[in-house]
Amino acid sequence: MSEKFPLQPLLDLANTRMDEVTRELGELIASERSSQQKLELLQGYRNEYSERFIEAARSGIGSEAMRNYTNFLSRIDEAIEIQQQVVKQSRLDTSQGQQQWVEQHTKVRAFDTLSQRFQSELARKTSRQEQRASDEHSSRKFRDHHEDIS
Repeated sequence: MSEKFPLQPLLDLANTRMDEVTRELGELIASERSSQQKLELLQGYRNEYSERFIEAARSGIGSEAMRNYTNFLSRIDEAIEIQQQVVKQSRLDTSQGQQQWVEQHTKVRAFDTLSQRFQSELARKTSRQEQRASDEHSSRKFRDHHEDIS
């Protein structure tokens, strides 16, 4: 008499969803890292280009070169601002993904706890049935033995 946990389909579904949420969270974390690295690369490039501009200005550059430097620095600054927004959104997405993971993990744990309780109760019932059967067998054996003696 092997009873099945009545909520097993829901536990299986919760575990499947947990796998999906975990994979999605991994992708969000990777995306956040990637966007942060791109921002750092842009900032590094901006600092390097700015230093070149300062060196060129010290050495004396023409108005055309100065305009080119400032225009290019302005475009890098715009790219940095855009990338900062990408990083901000990516962090928000990751945070939401972490919250979904926590919620799904809580669901899985709840179903798992119910499953463990069901299995424990089933084991107790089985043990009681086995004990009853053993007691009846011993009682019958004792009775049969005493009837043979009388």
